[in-house]
Amino acid sequence: MGVAMGLHPHQRVERYTTDGWWTDDTVDRLFRERVSERPDAVAIVDPPNKPSLMDGPARRLTWAELGAEADRIAAVLLGTGLGAGDVVAVQLPNSVELAVTFLAAARIGAVLTPLPVQYREYELTQVITLAAPKVFVTAERVGDRENAEIVRRLEVPAPPLVLAWGDLARDLETATADPAALTAHVKGLRTDPNDCVTICWTSGTEATPKGVPRCHYDWFAVEANTTAAPSLTGDDVVLNPFPMVNMAGIGGIFLPWLRTGFALVQHHPFDLLVYLDQISEERVTYTLAPPALLTMLLQKPEMLERYDISSLTRIGSGSAPLPPWMVRGWQERHGIAIINFFGSNEGIALLSDPVTIPDPEERARFFPRPGVPGGTWLGTMSATSVRLVDTGTGEEITEPGRPGELRLSGPTVFAGYLAGTATAEPFDEEGYLVTGDVFEIAGDGGRYLRYVDRTKDLIIRGGVNISAAELEGLLGGHPAVVEVAVIGYPDEVLGERVCAVVVARDDVDLGALVDFLRDKGLASYKLPERLVLVEALPRNAVGKILKRDLRERL
Repeated sequence: MGVAMGLHPHQRVERYTTDGWWTDDTVDRLFRERVSERPDAVAIVDPPNKPSLMDGPARRLTWAELGAEADRIAAVLLGTGLGAGDVVAVQLPNSVELAVTFLAAARIGAVLTPLPVQYREYELTQVITLAAPKVFVTAERVGDRENAEIVRRLEVPAPPLVLAWGDLARDLETATADPAALTAHVKGLRTDPNDCVTICWTSGTEATPKGVPRCHYDWFAVEANTTAAPSLTGDDVVLNPFPMVNMAGIGGIFLPWLRTGFALVQHHPFDLLVYLDQISEERVTYTLAPPALLTMLLQKPEMLERYDISSLTRIGSGSAPLPPWMVRGWQERHGIAIINFFGSNEGIALLSDPVTIPDPEERARFFPRPGVPGGTWLGTMSATSVRLVDTGTGEEITEPGRPGELRLSGPTVFAGYLAGTATAEPFDEEGYLVTGDVFEIAGDGGRYLRYVDRTKDLIIRGGVNISAAELEGLLGGHPAVVEVAVIGYPDEVLGERVCAVVVARDDVDLGALVDFLRDKGLASYKLPERLVLVEALPRNAVGKILKRDLRERL
């Protein structure tokens, strides 16, 4: 089964190419350029703990070596009958092999659907049924799981051919195929930047995951921002702790790597001591990290005493609101600028960088408001249009301080979900992406957007909206709090009350948290009325907190 290749309609392509926001860049073109320009430079480094993840040694490849390896696997994929527009699934940890598989698929014009290693039989059956890959690339062993054999045993309508990296005779470590066939195929291949290159997966209100096809055009519109915000160059060494399966790993790391040719150091699964050791040993200059980790490292400075992080100059963070004191703390104590990212698989690509928003507390609280007069923003944010809409009345909001759902249109936005994977139309009547995220206009002259919450995460107590994100940002500053999620729980009188679900470092009770918030001057109606202590917050495969699970527990 092939995927519809021209994702965006002609009118949109003409508009963004004419304005210069979309170019003729493709994944394979940029990869070939880096191999040609930087053959002897280090391209990619495996995690040091790779042997615990999959068979085979930890490797360190130059661009020339990576190019040869990608060609070898491209020929193998082609030899299976895989061709342009066909889907190949990959389920691998962050590794040299994951990058090679991605690049090999792009070389022959196939569509890659990358899957988190946390996916088991249930999720794998769903996505294989929906995307119908012809080939499934994995490892014989992923951790302690015989993953290739698990995939081979799945009962799906059209079982894919399973190819595995590992130590068995049939593996991809040493497989070869006719290089002349690859040369002939590539010579006759005409890749259109509007062709689908990936299908990522996202959870939603539907029972099954939603497929998010993306083409070269919209991926590189995202990359324009994620490369510019940290000012990445080929001299950087970048540590990637996020799975290369969605916006953070692909848009935030993989594509900027192809653009600039920096040394990519892979990390998986997240292990703080290994992560800090890699920063020190590899002389990492840029990395991504979740807010909770950055908060914890500031609160426990002794954790950093054994590691040399002097090479690190900036860190990207997101997926949850950034506490302003944390962003300022990293800048003042370590001279490290925190870049605030807000993104989605579907194409939200907002970010606050230290050049356009130099004040660290403003950078933590605000995002650029595209389209505002006098605003100059990075990359393709200048070509983005946003609307805030009152979800109750449908009225467009133009005044500061009034929350509304973010609607977004621009060159980073995808063309629509994979057929059969979503029941709701993702765009409104004006063609704007309906994000499900609540923002409000803020800052001098309404120059900024401030994230309020997910629409479904707003707590409505006695008819008054309470932002879970606001409370989480404040409670995250309590010295006893490691992580926190704030949710609503049912109340017969008020509709909902506020509950704080906390992973605690030390003994803490509800009274202590309430007193802490009162000291911040917080309105009394926002104060938590219930505290639940847990050992860990439930998360999905890419690290987002599963608040639905928490609500069900309560």
